[in-house]
Amino acid sequence: MKGRVLIVAGSDSGGGAGIQADIKAVTALNGFAMTAISALTAQNTQGVFGIVDVDPDFVTRQMTVVLEDLGADCVKTGMVSRVGVIDAIVDTLQAKAPGVPLVVDPVMIAKGGHALLQDSAAQALRDKLVARATIVTPNIPEAEALTGLSVAAAGQEAVAEALRALGPEAVLLKGGHLAGDTVRDLLLTEGGAEIFEGPRIDSQHTHGTGCTLASSIAAGLAQGMTLRDAVARARAYVFEAIRTAPGYGHGHGPLNHAHTVGPFDGQ
Repeated sequence: MKGRVLIVAGSDSGGGAGIQADIKAVTALNGFAMTAISALTAQNTQGVFGIVDVDPDFVTRQMTVVLEDLGADCVKTGMVSRVGVIDAIVDTLQAKAPGVPLVVDPVMIAKGGHALLQDSAAQALRDKLVARATIVTPNIPEAEALTGLSVAAAGQEAVAEALRALGPEAVLLKGGHLAGDTVRDLLLTEGGAEIFEGPRIDSQHTHGTGCTLASSIAAGLAQGMTLRDAVARARAYVFEAIRTAPGYGHGHGPLNHAHTVGPFDGQ
């Protein structure tokens, strides 16, 4: 086991997304997952039926005791629905882990359409958390909300460039919401853009793909992989997790987080 990942995110009682998916993904990739829970949700494959926010001071306490004792090689954030929680995360990272890589999954809307980010927190997410990220991993609707641009009108790379202008070192703009038989994800770094393509799997069992991908990238960074290789391995892991999904639930079902990946060849 190698690579300590501290995950700050919401809990999914259905086990398919959020903290539960994060822990499973990091563990499957042979990393060590630690958590600071930012919210509790009553959730299953059919939707979100309730949210209880965790007090920002307690989010700070969770992060602080973990960082002071176990340390972290990477931090990943997911559902952070309130300004106070975002401020708590940023302040704690600055005080306790200023040089640790940060993966930001800008979670805004659940798979079933339920809003997971308060309107008042959108600017704080963009200006305080996304701005200091090593990599931010939005889907198309999240990228459009963060930039005010339309991917259909401006193009995927232009929107990614607008996102990177907000401050993160890199952007992985996921293309799963775009039409077509091929999923096209764009990684934009200081060195330029790289396209990752793969066949689309026709499945409704995709709950937690964003959480899983971001945590898988965080595991790679924590293990010393390059950003590009961490992204490539994470995409391969998520593809197989969707392909072999167990088929649970009556709505957007969970992935198969338990599958393992073999030696990574960089492809």
